[in-house]
Amino acid sequence: MRFSLASVGAMLAFGATRYALAAESRVIGYYASWKQQQSVGIDFSKYTHINLSFGVPAKDGSISFDKTLSLPDIIGQIHGNKTKVLVSLGGWSDSTYFTSLVSDTTATNPFITNIVKFVETNNLDGIDIDWEYPGGAGNGCNNPDLAKDTPNYLKFLQNLRAAFTSKFGAGKKLITMAVYLQPFVVNGTPITDVSEFAKVVDYANLMQYDINGAWNNVTGPNAPLNFQNGEATQLSFTTAIDAWTGAGWPASQLNAGLAFYGRSTTALEDMTQDPKNQYQAQEKGVIPPGDKEDGLWADPCTSVKSYSGIWQWKHLRDQGVLTNPTTAGSTWVRQWDPVSQTPWLFNPSTKRFISYEDPTSIAAKVKYALEKGLGGTMVWAVYMDYNNELLDTVLTTIQGGDSDSGSSQDPSDSSIDNYSAAHVDDYSASPFDDYSAVDHIEYNYDGSSNHKDGAPCSNEYDYVCGSNGRSPDYYLCLHGLWTKLSCGIGTVCQQQSNAISCGWASTS
Repeated sequence: MRFSLASVGAMLAFGATRYALAAESRVIGYYASWKQQQSVGIDFSKYTHINLSFGVPAKDGSISFDKTLSLPDIIGQIHGNKTKVLVSLGGWSDSTYFTSLVSDTTATNPFITNIVKFVETNNLDGIDIDWEYPGGAGNGCNNPDLAKDTPNYLKFLQNLRAAFTSKFGAGKKLITMAVYLQPFVVNGTPITDVSEFAKVVDYANLMQYDINGAWNNVTGPNAPLNFQNGEATQLSFTTAIDAWTGAGWPASQLNAGLAFYGRSTTALEDMTQDPKNQYQAQEKGVIPPGDKEDGLWADPCTSVKSYSGIWQWKHLRDQGVLTNPTTAGSTWVRQWDPVSQTPWLFNPSTKRFISYEDPTSIAAKVKYALEKGLGGTMVWAVYMDYNNELLDTVLTTIQGGDSDSGSSQDPSDSSIDNYSAAHVDDYSASPFDDYSAVDHIEYNYDGSSNHKDGAPCSNEYDYVCGSNGRSPDYYLCLHGLWTKLSCGIGTVCQQQSNAISCGWASTS
């Protein structure tokens, strides 16, 4: 199914000339070894880099990789698409020995020797290190050195860079990192200067997801663009970028992390009774089953079995939870949160809540990253997409256009005012229900030219029709600037009291 402007509703549009970095933007995809059977249908040529995950560092510094995936075969396949290949070391489950491995700060550290050999033997373009987390607990098997992990990590990376240069030549192999929402910590406090890391690392991939989940008391967005003051975790996509660039990491060496999945939890009450609030009480610590691939997983450190609660985008689509990218299936209610700029789903009969990403939320994040001068985007994970709906949104937004891959829905059903009156059983989450939260915002359209793409604005999340009843264009006040959006083809923006909607133009 293709995406049209009508189905995206608020897909953020911008010109390629406005963002000089777009043409050189990196698009990095993580590809898990245990999903080797799902490489069929993945177009690796659409990515600039693929990170194969995960290589497992052992206590002695040796490196192993899942033997169910043939490295020569998959690396050859990816290289055949003119895409670079790295192996990512660590991850949540396999960061156990990083603390001890980097404590050897000498140039002859066996771990460094083994990385160099691993890169050479497998014809890799570099190595990605996903240490979760330096100076932090991570999983229960880790034994972090709260004071020394971060400085030791820096010295290790400096030595690794020197070893790469000595073996392969300057700039021939990449060193990259997956990093948390905040800079590395020392004794529990994020450091304020990461510039020395940036001198020896080519780029860092921000993990701007898994921000809220079953570990919280309330439901909330897995990957919020912005956090809601006073609600759930006070971190977000935007705060992560600010934290790293504020600590001296060049924006051009950052890649924005995008989740091609969502997380499910179980609410305690019927969330449709307060449909504009995605922060409601939930069963803390209880994770319901996610999609059809989710199963009981035993934590290697505690042996406790649980579900992940993960819903991959492809299974939200092929299991009918979403009948198209912006419409919920018959037993689900879809909402849009204007602060986090993310959709969420609720099933009143099971009280299941799912926070996830869709083309609209992905486009908002990519646009923001480009505005901030980031060097690219990173996806977890490539096999989670559905007919390239999310990846094509990333690429189209980078290239300066609107994604066109959705459904044709009757805009007469998309009025924002219809939202509050809709019964759950009849609810059809049309593209424009995304903006139901603006019906309380007071604004006046005066027909002036002040509402221009990129012009300053003062009322965050205010919406204004470009020309009431005559034009499809409307404007969203986002981060202090008007952002031009568009209704679906053949429809126009209509002002109705204190709300806007998209509908057919009047013929009278």
